[in-house]
Amino acid sequence: MTAAKTMTIADVMTKSVISIDAVMTINEAAKMMEDAKVGAIIVMENNKPVGIVTDRDFAVKVAAHAYQISAPVKQIMSFPLVSINSDETVRAAGDLMHDRKVRKLAVIDNGNVVGMITATDIVNLLAVSVEEDMRDMYFHSVAKIYTNYSPYN
Repeated sequence: MTAAKTMTIADVMTKSVISIDAVMTINEAAKMMEDAKVGAIIVMENNKPVGIVTDRDFAVKVAAHAYQISAPVKQIMSFPLVSINSDETVRAAGDLMHDRKVRKLAVIDNGNVVGMITATDIVNLLAVSVEEDMRDMYFHSVAKIYTNYSPYN
């Protein structure tokens, strides 16, 4: 097994990703997510990924703003789309999720969506990691947190 700290996103990402056009309705997006049993879909505009709609967007944004389910999905999508390349390390994905406060990243290579990686994917990877990888990830996380609160930075 490859060390978790050097494993690439391509090794663990979900390759089948669902996308929807930005003008489609909130209801259509919800039905697509339910049918596919996924927690997020990529929103496209002019064949380019521009945002993401997650189950949390439905729970919070639709209820908070009382959007009609016939409104365009673009109204509730999270943007700009936070993405990463498939050749980056899983550690880089975790750092980006932490820095941007997101739990899902679109994986984009050469302008095309090729997958998605989630915080759950990273947790599942850590669950089967060897003790050395766990220790390394722990110390990396502690160092990152300390840096954020250090009076010397």
